[in-house]
Amino acid sequence: MSTELIKAIIYLFVGVSIFIVSMRIMSSGLKKISGKGLKRLFKKTQNNPLAGLGIGTVVTTAIQSSDATSCIVLGFINAGAMTIYQGLSIILGAYIGTTITGVLVSFSSFSLSIYLLLFAFIGVILTFINNEKCKNIGEILTGLGFIFFSLEIMKSSFQNPDINLACSKIFSSLSNPFLLYLLGIVITALVQSSSAITGIVIIMISGGAIAVDSGIYIIIGATLGTVATTLLASVGGDIKGKRTAWICFVLRFITSFLTISILAILTTQKIYLGELLTQLFSSFEFAAAMFLVFYNLLFMPLLIPFLKPCIKLSEKLIKDKKEEGMKSVIHYIDAHLLKSPNIAIMQTKREIVHMFELSKENYIRGYERITKQTTEQDKSILEVEDQIDYLNKAITDFLIKLANNVSDEDSKKVGGYFHVINDIERIGDHACNFLDESKIMVEDELKFSDEAISEVDELNKIIIEMFDLALIIFRHNDTDDLKKLHILEEKTDELSKSLAQNHYHRITQNSCSPELTSFYSELITELERVADHLTNIGYSIVDPIGDELE
Repeated sequence: MSTELIKAIIYLFVGVSIFIVSMRIMSSGLKKISGKGLKRLFKKTQNNPLAGLGIGTVVTTAIQSSDATSCIVLGFINAGAMTIYQGLSIILGAYIGTTITGVLVSFSSFSLSIYLLLFAFIGVILTFINNEKCKNIGEILTGLGFIFFSLEIMKSSFQNPDINLACSKIFSSLSNPFLLYLLGIVITALVQSSSAITGIVIIMISGGAIAVDSGIYIIIGATLGTVATTLLASVGGDIKGKRTAWICFVLRFITSFLTISILAILTTQKIYLGELLTQLFSSFEFAAAMFLVFYNLLFMPLLIPFLKPCIKLSEKLIKDKKEEGMKSVIHYIDAHLLKSPNIAIMQTKREIVHMFELSKENYIRGYERITKQTTEQDKSILEVEDQIDYLNKAITDFLIKLANNVSDEDSKKVGGYFHVINDIERIGDHACNFLDESKIMVEDELKFSDEAISEVDELNKIIIEMFDLALIIFRHNDTDDLKKLHILEEKTDELSKSLAQNHYHRITQNSCSPELTSFYSELITELERVADHLTNIGYSIVDPIGDELE
Protein backbone atom coordinates (compact mmCIF):
# COMPACT_ATOMS: atom_id res chain seq x y z
CA MET A 1 0.00 0.00 0.00
CA SER A 2 1.53 3.32 -1.11
CA THR A 3 2.14 6.27 1.21
CA GLU A 4 -0.24 8.41 -0.85
CA LEU A 5 -3.04 5.86 -0.44
CA ILE A 6 -2.51 5.72 3.34
CA LYS A 7 -2.66 9.52 3.46
CA ALA A 8 -5.87 9.51 1.41
CA ILE A 9 -7.51 6.99 3.75
CA ILE A 10 -6.48 9.03 6.81
CA TYR A 11 -7.86 12.20 5.18
CA LEU A 12 -11.13 10.39 4.49
CA PHE A 13 -11.59 9.25 8.11
CA VAL A 14 -10.54 12.64 9.48
CA GLY A 15 -12.90 14.42 7.08
CA VAL A 16 -15.85 12.20 8.05
CA SER A 17 -15.11 12.72 11.77
CA ILE A 18 -14.86 16.51 11.43
CA PHE A 19 -18.06 16.56 9.35
CA ILE A 20 -20.09 14.69 12.00
CA VAL A 21 -18.70 16.80 14.88
CA SER A 22 -19.25 20.03 12.90
CA MET A 23 -22.89 19.09 12.30
CA ARG A 24 -23.35 18.64 16.05
CA ILE A 25 -21.63 21.95 16.87
CA MET A 26 -23.79 23.86 14.38
CA SER A 27 -26.95 22.06 15.53
CA SER A 28 -26.18 22.87 19.18
CA GLY A 29 -25.78 26.58 18.41
CA LEU A 30 -28.94 26.65 16.30
CA LYS A 31 -30.94 24.98 19.10
CA LYS A 32 -29.75 27.53 21.65
CA ILE A 33 -30.43 30.58 19.51
CA SER A 34 -33.83 29.39 18.28
CA GLY A 35 -35.02 27.80 21.53
CA LYS A 36 -37.64 30.41 22.46
CA GLY A 37 -38.92 30.46 18.90
CA LEU A 38 -39.32 26.69 19.05
CA LYS A 39 -41.51 27.04 22.13
CA ARG A 40 -43.82 29.46 20.33
CA LEU A 41 -43.96 27.27 17.22
CA PHE A 42 -44.83 24.08 19.09
CA LYS A 43 -47.63 25.92 20.89
CA LYS A 44 -49.25 26.71 17.51
CA THR A 45 -49.44 23.10 16.34
CA GLN A 46 -53.02 22.36 17.48
CA ASN A 47 -54.77 19.83 15.20
CA ASN A 48 -53.90 21.28 11.80
CA PRO A 49 -51.62 18.70 10.10
CA LEU A 50 -50.44 21.16 7.45
CA ALA A 51 -49.44 23.59 10.20
CA GLY A 52 -47.61 20.72 11.91
CA LEU A 53 -45.88 19.83 8.64
CA GLY A 54 -44.74 23.44 8.22
CA ILE A 55 -43.61 23.72 11.85
CA GLY A 56 -41.63 20.48 11.60
CA THR A 57 -39.94 21.76 8.43
CA VAL A 58 -39.08 25.14 9.96
CA VAL A 59 -37.86 23.70 13.27
CA THR A 60 -35.63 21.09 11.63
CA THR A 61 -34.26 23.61 9.15
CA ALA A 62 -33.42 25.78 12.17
CA ILE A 63 -31.76 23.11 14.34
CA GLN A 64 -30.51 20.88 11.48
CA SER A 65 -31.49 17.59 13.09
CA SER A 66 -34.61 15.59 12.28
CA ASP A 67 -33.59 13.15 15.03
CA ALA A 68 -33.61 15.95 17.62
CA THR A 69 -37.00 17.19 16.41
CA SER A 70 -38.42 13.64 16.54
CA CYS A 71 -37.10 13.10 20.08
CA ILE A 72 -38.53 16.43 21.27
CA VAL A 73 -41.91 15.55 19.76
CA LEU A 74 -41.79 12.10 21.41
CA GLY A 75 -41.11 13.87 24.70
CA PHE A 76 -44.21 16.03 24.26
CA ILE A 77 -46.33 13.00 23.32
CA ASN A 78 -45.04 10.94 26.27
CA ALA A 79 -45.75 13.86 28.61
CA GLY A 80 -49.29 14.24 27.25
CA ALA A 81 -48.63 17.76 25.96
CA MET A 82 -49.20 16.75 22.33
CA THR A 83 -51.39 14.17 20.58
CA ILE A 84 -49.94 11.46 18.32
CA TYR A 85 -51.67 13.11 15.35
CA GLN A 86 -50.04 16.48 16.09
CA GLY A 87 -46.65 14.88 16.66
CA LEU A 88 -46.67 12.81 13.47
CA SER A 89 -47.37 15.83 11.27
CA ILE A 90 -44.39 17.63 12.84
CA ILE A 91 -42.12 14.59 12.34
CA LEU A 92 -43.13 14.40 8.66
CA GLY A 93 -42.18 18.07 8.37
CA ALA A 94 -38.86 17.29 10.05
CA TYR A 95 -38.02 14.90 7.22
CA ILE A 96 -38.48 17.76 4.76
CA GLY A 97 -36.42 20.18 6.87
CA THR A 98 -33.44 17.85 7.11
CA THR A 99 -32.95 17.90 3.29
CA ILE A 100 -31.24 21.28 3.61
CA THR A 101 -28.09 19.43 4.76
CA GLY A 102 -27.74 17.70 1.38
CA VAL A 103 -28.20 21.00 -0.45
CA LEU A 104 -25.60 22.60 1.83
CA VAL A 105 -23.08 19.84 1.12
CA SER A 106 -23.69 20.09 -2.63
CA PHE A 107 -22.41 23.69 -2.49
CA SER A 108 -18.93 22.18 -2.17
CA SER A 109 -19.05 21.74 -5.95
CA PHE A 110 -18.99 25.52 -6.38
CA SER A 111 -15.82 27.61 -6.14
CA LEU A 112 -17.58 29.73 -3.52
CA SER A 113 -17.12 26.94 -0.92
CA ILE A 114 -13.48 27.89 -0.27
CA TYR A 115 -14.61 31.32 0.98
CA LEU A 116 -17.21 29.71 3.25
CA LEU A 117 -14.31 28.30 5.28
CA LEU A 118 -13.94 31.82 6.71
CA PHE A 119 -17.11 31.15 8.73
CA ALA A 120 -15.04 28.94 11.04
CA PHE A 121 -12.51 31.75 11.67
CA ILE A 122 -15.27 34.33 12.35
CA GLY A 123 -17.18 31.84 14.51
CA VAL A 124 -14.21 31.03 16.74
CA ILE A 125 -13.62 34.77 17.36
CA LEU A 126 -17.30 35.27 18.29
CA THR A 127 -17.18 32.45 20.85
CA PHE A 128 -14.63 34.46 22.86
CA ILE A 129 -16.99 37.45 23.21
CA ASN A 130 -18.64 37.59 26.64
CA ASN A 131 -22.17 37.65 25.26
CA GLU A 132 -24.53 34.66 25.15
CA LYS A 133 -26.01 35.54 21.74
CA CYS A 134 -22.59 36.15 20.16
CA LYS A 135 -21.32 32.84 21.52
CA ASN A 136 -24.31 30.99 20.04
CA ILE A 137 -23.86 32.66 16.64
CA GLY A 138 -20.14 31.86 16.86
CA GLU A 139 -20.99 28.21 17.52
CA ILE A 140 -23.21 28.12 14.42
CA LEU A 141 -20.60 29.76 12.17
CA THR A 142 -17.80 27.56 13.56
CA GLY A 143 -19.82 24.43 12.84
CA LEU A 144 -20.76 25.67 9.37
CA GLY A 145 -17.19 26.62 8.50
CA PHE A 146 -15.81 23.28 9.65
CA ILE A 147 -18.48 21.46 7.63
CA PHE A 148 -17.02 22.98 4.47
CA PHE A 149 -13.50 22.31 5.77
CA SER A 150 -14.38 18.62 6.27
CA LEU A 151 -15.89 18.50 2.77
CA GLU A 152 -12.64 19.82 1.29
CA ILE A 153 -10.68 17.15 3.18
CA MET A 154 -12.98 14.36 1.96
CA LYS A 155 -12.87 15.69 -1.61
CA SER A 156 -9.07 15.66 -1.55
CA SER A 157 -9.06 12.04 -0.37
CA PHE A 158 -11.34 10.96 -3.25
CA GLN A 159 -8.96 12.62 -5.71
CA ASN A 160 -6.59 9.72 -5.04
CA PRO A 161 -7.04 7.25 -7.97
CA ASP A 162 -6.53 4.20 -5.72
CA ILE A 163 -9.39 5.26 -3.40
CA ASN A 164 -11.63 5.90 -6.39
CA LEU A 165 -10.77 2.54 -7.90
CA ALA A 166 -11.39 0.70 -4.61
CA CYS A 167 -14.78 2.41 -4.11
CA SER A 168 -15.76 1.73 -7.72
CA LYS A 169 -14.99 -1.99 -7.30
CA ILE A 170 -16.98 -2.19 -4.06
CA PHE A 171 -20.04 -0.45 -5.45
CA SER A 172 -19.91 -2.26 -8.78
CA SER A 173 -20.30 -5.49 -6.80
CA LEU A 174 -23.25 -3.85 -5.00
CA SER A 175 -24.94 -2.58 -8.13
CA ASN A 176 -28.28 -4.08 -7.10
CA PRO A 177 -30.52 -1.17 -5.93
CA PHE A 178 -31.92 -3.23 -3.04
CA LEU A 179 -28.45 -4.07 -1.71
CA LEU A 180 -27.45 -0.38 -1.76
CA TYR A 181 -30.80 0.48 -0.15
CA LEU A 182 -30.07 -2.02 2.62
CA LEU A 183 -26.54 -0.62 3.01
CA GLY A 184 -28.00 2.87 3.51
CA ILE A 185 -30.40 1.56 6.17
CA VAL A 186 -27.71 -0.28 8.15
CA ILE A 187 -25.05 2.47 8.06
CA THR A 188 -27.53 5.21 9.01
CA ALA A 189 -28.98 3.11 11.85
CA LEU A 190 -25.43 2.65 13.21
CA VAL A 191 -24.34 6.29 12.81
CA GLN A 192 -27.82 7.62 13.79
CA SER A 193 -27.56 10.54 11.41
CA SER A 194 -29.10 10.49 7.94
CA SER A 195 -27.66 13.99 7.37
CA ALA A 196 -24.11 12.71 7.88
CA ILE A 197 -24.61 9.72 5.56
CA THR A 198 -26.27 11.89 2.90
CA GLY A 199 -23.40 14.39 3.09
CA ILE A 200 -20.74 11.69 2.76
CA VAL A 201 -22.53 10.03 -0.17
CA ILE A 202 -22.80 13.37 -2.00
CA ILE A 203 -19.07 13.96 -1.54
CA MET A 204 -18.36 10.46 -2.88
CA ILE A 205 -20.49 11.28 -5.92
CA SER A 206 -18.58 14.54 -6.30
CA GLY A 207 -15.24 12.69 -6.26
CA GLY A 208 -16.42 10.12 -8.80
CA ALA A 209 -16.11 7.27 -6.28
CA ILE A 210 -19.75 6.31 -6.74
CA ALA A 211 -22.36 6.80 -9.47
CA VAL A 212 -25.26 9.19 -8.90
CA ASP A 213 -27.84 6.38 -9.09
CA SER A 214 -25.95 4.23 -6.57
CA GLY A 215 -25.75 7.23 -4.24
CA ILE A 216 -29.50 7.83 -4.57
CA TYR A 217 -30.23 4.21 -3.57
CA ILE A 218 -28.09 4.62 -0.43
CA ILE A 219 -29.77 7.94 0.39
CA ILE A 220 -33.22 6.31 0.11
CA GLY A 221 -32.04 3.65 2.57
CA ALA A 222 -30.78 6.40 4.87
CA THR A 223 -34.29 7.89 5.05
CA LEU A 224 -35.47 4.64 6.65
CA GLY A 225 -32.34 4.09 8.74
CA THR A 226 -32.82 7.41 10.53
CA VAL A 227 -36.08 6.11 12.08
CA ALA A 228 -33.88 3.82 14.23
CA THR A 229 -33.20 6.86 16.44
CA THR A 230 -36.93 7.45 16.90
CA LEU A 231 -37.50 3.76 17.72
CA LEU A 232 -34.68 3.81 20.28
CA ALA A 233 -36.03 7.03 21.80
CA SER A 234 -39.44 5.39 22.29
CA VAL A 235 -37.98 2.54 24.38
CA GLY A 236 -39.00 2.95 28.00
CA GLY A 237 -41.43 5.72 27.11
CA ASP A 238 -45.19 5.99 27.14
CA ILE A 239 -47.33 3.68 24.99
CA LYS A 240 -48.25 6.69 22.81
CA GLY A 241 -44.57 7.33 22.13
CA LYS A 242 -44.12 3.71 21.02
CA ARG A 243 -47.10 3.99 18.67
CA THR A 244 -45.70 7.19 17.19
CA ALA A 245 -42.27 5.62 16.58
CA TRP A 246 -43.71 2.53 14.89
CA ILE A 247 -46.04 4.58 12.69
CA CYS A 248 -42.99 6.61 11.57
CA PHE A 249 -41.14 3.38 10.78
CA VAL A 250 -44.04 1.89 8.79
CA LEU A 251 -44.64 5.08 6.76
CA ARG A 252 -40.94 5.52 6.05
CA PHE A 253 -40.60 1.85 5.06
CA ILE A 254 -43.56 1.99 2.65
CA THR A 255 -42.40 5.20 0.93
CA SER A 256 -38.73 4.18 0.68
CA PHE A 257 -39.43 0.60 -0.44
CA LEU A 258 -41.99 1.79 -3.00
CA THR A 259 -39.47 4.30 -4.40
CA ILE A 260 -36.58 1.84 -4.57
CA SER A 261 -38.85 -0.73 -6.26
CA ILE A 262 -39.91 1.77 -8.94
CA LEU A 263 -36.30 2.82 -9.54
CA ALA A 264 -35.20 -0.82 -9.75
CA ILE A 265 -37.86 -1.47 -12.41
CA LEU A 266 -36.74 1.63 -14.34
CA THR A 267 -33.14 0.41 -14.16
CA THR A 268 -34.08 -2.86 -15.89
CA GLN A 269 -35.46 -0.70 -18.71
CA LYS A 270 -32.14 1.21 -18.90
CA ILE A 271 -33.77 4.33 -17.48
CA TYR A 272 -31.53 5.94 -14.84
CA LEU A 273 -32.89 8.68 -12.59
CA GLY A 274 -29.39 9.94 -11.81
CA GLU A 275 -28.69 10.69 -15.46
CA LEU A 276 -31.99 12.55 -15.84
CA LEU A 277 -31.35 14.68 -12.74
CA THR A 278 -27.75 15.40 -13.79
CA GLN A 279 -28.97 16.69 -17.16
CA LEU A 280 -31.45 18.89 -15.31
CA PHE A 281 -29.03 20.32 -12.70
CA SER A 282 -25.67 19.91 -14.53
CA SER A 283 -23.97 18.83 -11.29
CA PHE A 284 -23.72 15.26 -9.96
CA GLU A 285 -23.81 16.20 -6.27
CA PHE A 286 -26.52 18.84 -6.69
CA ALA A 287 -28.63 16.28 -8.59
CA ALA A 288 -28.41 13.84 -5.64
CA ALA A 289 -29.23 16.58 -3.12
CA MET A 290 -32.26 17.76 -5.11
CA PHE A 291 -33.53 14.18 -5.42
CA LEU A 292 -33.82 14.03 -1.62
CA VAL A 293 -35.65 17.39 -1.59
CA PHE A 294 -38.16 16.26 -4.24
CA TYR A 295 -38.57 12.85 -2.60
CA ASN A 296 -39.61 14.33 0.76
CA LEU A 297 -41.65 17.19 -0.71
CA LEU A 298 -43.65 14.65 -2.71
CA PHE A 299 -44.25 11.93 -0.14
CA MET A 300 -44.57 13.72 3.22
CA PRO A 301 -47.70 15.80 2.38
CA LEU A 302 -49.24 12.74 0.66
CA LEU A 303 -48.94 10.76 3.91
CA ILE A 304 -51.08 13.17 5.96
CA PRO A 305 -54.47 11.58 5.03
CA PHE A 306 -53.12 8.21 6.20
CA LEU A 307 -52.12 9.41 9.69
CA LYS A 308 -55.47 8.88 11.44
CA PRO A 309 -56.03 5.37 9.99
CA CYS A 310 -52.46 4.48 11.04
CA ILE A 311 -53.11 5.74 14.57
CA LYS A 312 -56.28 3.62 14.84
CA LEU A 313 -54.40 0.57 13.57
CA SER A 314 -51.55 1.16 16.04
CA GLU A 315 -54.06 1.31 18.91
CA LYS A 316 -55.27 -2.17 17.97
CA LEU A 317 -51.80 -3.64 17.45
CA ILE A 318 -49.98 -1.94 20.35
CA LYS A 319 -52.30 -2.40 23.31
CA ASP A 320 -52.55 -0.08 26.30
CA LYS A 321 -50.92 -1.28 29.48
CA LYS A 322 -52.09 -0.36 32.94
CA GLU A 323 -50.10 2.53 34.37
CA GLU A 324 -47.47 1.37 36.84
CA GLY A 325 -46.76 3.14 40.09
CA MET A 326 -46.75 6.91 40.03
CA LYS A 327 -45.64 7.48 36.41
CA SER A 328 -49.14 8.67 35.52
CA VAL A 329 -48.66 11.62 37.89
CA ILE A 330 -46.09 13.22 35.55
CA HIS A 331 -47.91 15.30 32.96
CA TYR A 332 -45.39 17.52 31.18
CA ILE A 333 -41.74 16.44 31.52
CA ASP A 334 -39.97 13.63 29.70
CA ALA A 335 -36.29 12.76 29.22
CA HIS A 336 -36.53 13.26 25.45
CA LEU A 337 -37.23 16.98 26.01
CA LEU A 338 -33.68 17.44 27.36
CA LYS A 339 -32.52 17.65 23.73
CA SER A 340 -34.07 21.14 23.65
CA PRO A 341 -33.29 22.93 26.96
CA ASN A 342 -35.63 25.88 26.33
CA ILE A 343 -38.61 23.60 25.76
CA ALA A 344 -37.56 21.45 28.73
CA ILE A 345 -37.57 24.54 30.99
CA MET A 346 -41.02 25.54 29.74
CA GLN A 347 -42.38 22.03 30.41
CA THR A 348 -40.71 21.90 33.84
CA LYS A 349 -42.52 25.07 34.83
CA ARG A 350 -45.83 23.53 33.77
CA GLU A 351 -45.05 20.42 35.84
CA ILE A 352 -44.21 22.59 38.86
CA VAL A 353 -47.55 24.41 38.47
CA HIS A 354 -49.24 20.99 38.40
CA MET A 355 -47.40 20.03 41.61
CA PHE A 356 -48.38 23.37 43.17
CA GLU A 357 -52.06 22.77 42.40
CA LEU A 358 -51.89 19.33 44.01
CA SER A 359 -50.35 20.85 47.15
CA LYS A 360 -53.11 23.47 47.33
CA GLU A 361 -55.82 20.80 47.03
CA ASN A 362 -54.17 18.74 49.76
CA TYR A 363 -53.72 21.76 52.00
CA ILE A 364 -57.48 22.41 51.78
CA ARG A 365 -58.22 18.75 52.60
CA GLY A 366 -55.80 18.81 55.54
CA TYR A 367 -57.22 22.05 56.90
CA GLU A 368 -60.78 20.71 56.76
CA ARG A 369 -59.60 17.51 58.48
CA ILE A 370 -58.22 19.31 61.51
CA THR A 371 -60.93 21.96 61.84
CA LYS A 372 -63.99 19.83 61.00
CA GLN A 373 -62.52 16.41 61.88
CA THR A 374 -64.01 14.81 58.76
CA THR A 375 -62.43 11.48 57.81
CA GLU A 376 -63.71 11.11 54.22
CA GLN A 377 -60.58 12.70 52.71
CA ASP A 378 -57.96 10.80 54.74
CA LYS A 379 -57.11 8.37 51.94
CA SER A 380 -56.94 11.18 49.36
CA ILE A 381 -54.58 13.21 51.56
CA LEU A 382 -52.11 10.33 51.80
CA GLU A 383 -52.37 9.41 48.11
CA VAL A 384 -51.84 12.99 46.94
CA GLU A 385 -48.92 13.38 49.37
CA ASP A 386 -47.30 10.35 47.69
CA GLN A 387 -47.90 12.01 44.31
CA ILE A 388 -46.31 15.26 45.50
CA ASP A 389 -43.28 13.38 46.86
CA TYR A 390 -42.93 11.47 43.58
CA LEU A 391 -43.16 14.69 41.55
CA ASN A 392 -40.59 16.32 43.81
CA LYS A 393 -38.10 13.54 43.08
CA ALA A 394 -38.96 13.31 39.36
CA ILE A 395 -38.66 17.07 38.78
CA THR A 396 -35.46 17.25 40.84
CA ASP A 397 -33.85 14.45 38.79
CA PHE A 398 -34.99 16.14 35.57
CA LEU A 399 -33.58 19.52 36.67
CA ILE A 400 -30.22 17.96 37.60
CA LYS A 401 -29.89 16.58 34.05
CA LEU A 402 -31.14 19.85 32.55
CA ALA A 403 -28.80 22.08 34.61
CA ASN A 404 -25.73 20.85 32.70
CA ASN A 405 -27.04 22.03 29.34
CA VAL A 406 -28.51 25.52 29.81
CA SER A 407 -27.32 29.10 29.37
CA ASP A 408 -26.18 31.26 32.31
CA GLU A 409 -29.54 33.06 32.32
CA ASP A 410 -31.54 29.83 32.34
CA SER A 411 -29.20 28.34 34.93
CA LYS A 412 -30.51 30.86 37.49
CA LYS A 413 -34.07 29.93 36.56
CA VAL A 414 -33.33 26.22 37.00
CA GLY A 415 -31.69 26.94 40.36
CA GLY A 416 -34.84 28.78 41.43
CA TYR A 417 -37.01 25.83 40.44
CA PHE A 418 -35.12 23.59 42.88
CA HIS A 419 -36.17 25.89 45.73
CA VAL A 420 -39.75 26.22 44.47
CA ILE A 421 -40.41 22.47 44.39
CA ASN A 422 -38.88 22.18 47.87
CA ASP A 423 -41.33 24.82 49.16
CA ILE A 424 -44.24 23.06 47.45
CA GLU A 425 -43.21 19.72 48.94
CA ARG A 426 -43.10 21.30 52.41
CA ILE A 427 -46.65 22.65 51.94
CA GLY A 428 -47.71 19.07 51.19
CA ASP A 429 -46.04 17.92 54.41
CA HIS A 430 -48.05 20.47 56.41
CA ALA A 431 -51.28 18.98 55.01
CA CYS A 432 -50.20 15.58 56.34
CA ASN A 433 -49.29 17.16 59.67
CA PHE A 434 -52.87 18.45 59.91
CA LEU A 435 -54.10 14.89 59.37
CA ASP A 436 -51.79 13.44 62.03
CA GLU A 437 -52.69 16.11 64.59
CA SER A 438 -56.40 15.65 63.89
CA LYS A 439 -56.19 11.89 64.48
CA ILE A 440 -54.61 12.46 67.89
CA MET A 441 -57.30 15.02 68.78
CA VAL A 442 -60.05 12.53 67.86
CA GLU A 443 -58.41 9.82 69.98
CA ASP A 444 -58.24 12.25 72.93
CA GLU A 445 -61.82 13.42 72.24
CA LEU A 446 -60.67 16.99 71.72
CA LYS A 447 -62.23 19.53 69.38
CA PHE A 448 -61.64 23.22 68.70
CA SER A 449 -64.40 25.58 69.80
CA ASP A 450 -66.57 27.27 67.18
CA GLU A 451 -65.02 30.62 68.13
CA ALA A 452 -61.48 29.28 67.64
CA ILE A 453 -62.38 27.79 64.26
CA SER A 454 -64.06 31.02 63.18
CA GLU A 455 -60.90 32.98 63.99
CA VAL A 456 -58.49 30.56 62.33
CA ASP A 457 -60.77 30.54 59.26
CA GLU A 458 -59.83 34.19 58.76
CA LEU A 459 -56.16 33.21 58.63
CA ASN A 460 -56.98 30.37 56.24
CA LYS A 461 -58.82 32.77 53.88
CA ILE A 462 -55.69 34.91 53.61
CA ILE A 463 -53.56 31.84 52.90
CA ILE A 464 -55.95 30.66 50.16
CA GLU A 465 -55.64 34.13 48.62
CA MET A 466 -51.84 33.79 48.85
CA PHE A 467 -52.03 30.43 47.05
CA ASP A 468 -53.85 32.05 44.13
CA LEU A 469 -51.56 35.08 44.07
CA ALA A 470 -48.32 33.06 44.31
CA LEU A 471 -49.47 30.89 41.41
CA ILE A 472 -50.24 33.92 39.22
CA ILE A 473 -46.85 35.46 40.06
CA PHE A 474 -44.90 32.26 39.37
CA ARG A 475 -46.81 31.24 36.24
CA HIS A 476 -46.71 34.67 34.56
CA ASN A 477 -43.54 36.19 36.15
CA ASP A 478 -45.80 38.95 37.44
CA THR A 479 -43.63 41.18 39.64
CA ASP A 480 -46.46 43.71 40.07
CA ASP A 481 -48.24 41.44 42.57
CA LEU A 482 -45.18 40.78 44.75
CA LYS A 483 -45.94 43.74 47.01
CA LYS A 484 -49.50 42.48 47.52
CA LEU A 485 -48.15 39.02 48.40
CA HIS A 486 -45.76 40.58 50.91
CA ILE A 487 -48.62 42.55 52.53
CA LEU A 488 -50.70 39.37 52.86
CA GLU A 489 -47.75 37.54 54.43
CA GLU A 490 -47.38 40.33 57.01
CA LYS A 491 -51.10 40.06 57.75
CA THR A 492 -50.69 36.36 58.53
CA ASP A 493 -47.91 37.18 61.02
CA GLU A 494 -50.05 39.80 62.77
CA LEU A 495 -53.16 37.62 62.78
CA SER A 496 -51.21 34.63 64.12
CA LYS A 497 -50.12 36.63 67.17
CA SER A 498 -53.68 37.83 67.68
CA LEU A 499 -55.07 34.28 67.44
CA ALA A 500 -52.59 33.01 70.05
CA GLN A 501 -53.57 35.80 72.46
CA ASN A 502 -57.28 35.15 71.92
CA HIS A 503 -56.76 31.45 72.64
CA TYR A 504 -55.11 32.16 75.99
CA HIS A 505 -57.93 34.57 76.80
CA ARG A 506 -60.50 31.81 76.13
CA ILE A 507 -58.61 29.47 78.45
CA THR A 508 -58.78 32.01 81.27
CA GLN A 509 -62.50 32.37 80.59
CA ASN A 510 -62.90 28.55 80.68
CA SER A 511 -64.43 28.62 77.21
CA CYS A 512 -61.62 26.47 75.79
CA SER A 513 -59.75 23.45 77.15
CA PRO A 514 -56.06 23.94 78.11
CA GLU A 515 -55.38 20.54 76.53
CA LEU A 516 -56.00 22.14 73.13
CA THR A 517 -53.18 24.67 73.55
CA SER A 518 -50.45 22.57 71.93
CA PHE A 519 -52.72 21.59 69.02
CA TYR A 520 -53.94 25.13 68.42
CA SER A 521 -50.45 26.62 68.65
CA GLU A 522 -49.15 23.96 66.25
CA LEU A 523 -51.99 24.70 63.81
CA ILE A 524 -51.20 28.43 63.80
CA THR A 525 -47.47 27.73 63.37
CA GLU A 526 -48.19 25.36 60.47
CA LEU A 527 -50.37 27.98 58.77
CA GLU A 528 -47.66 30.62 59.21
CA ARG A 529 -45.11 28.31 57.61
CA VAL A 530 -47.41 27.64 54.66
CA ALA A 531 -47.66 31.41 54.17
CA ASP A 532 -43.85 31.66 54.28
CA HIS A 533 -43.46 28.93 51.65
CA LEU A 534 -46.00 30.67 49.39
CA THR A 535 -44.07 33.93 49.76
CA ASN A 536 -40.85 32.12 48.79
CA ILE A 537 -42.53 30.70 45.69
CA GLY A 538 -43.72 34.15 44.63
CA TYR A 539 -40.35 35.81 45.19
CA SER A 540 -38.50 33.02 43.34
CA ILE A 541 -39.09 34.93 40.08
CA VAL A 542 -36.76 37.72 41.22
CA ASP A 543 -34.44 35.75 43.50
CA PRO A 544 -33.55 32.06 42.98
CA ILE A 545 -33.83 31.17 46.67
CA GLY A 546 -37.12 33.02 47.07
CA ASP A 547 -35.94 35.65 49.58
CA GLU A 548 -38.04 38.77 49.84
CA LEU A 549 -36.24 41.82 48.50
CA GLU A 550 -36.19 45.09 50.34
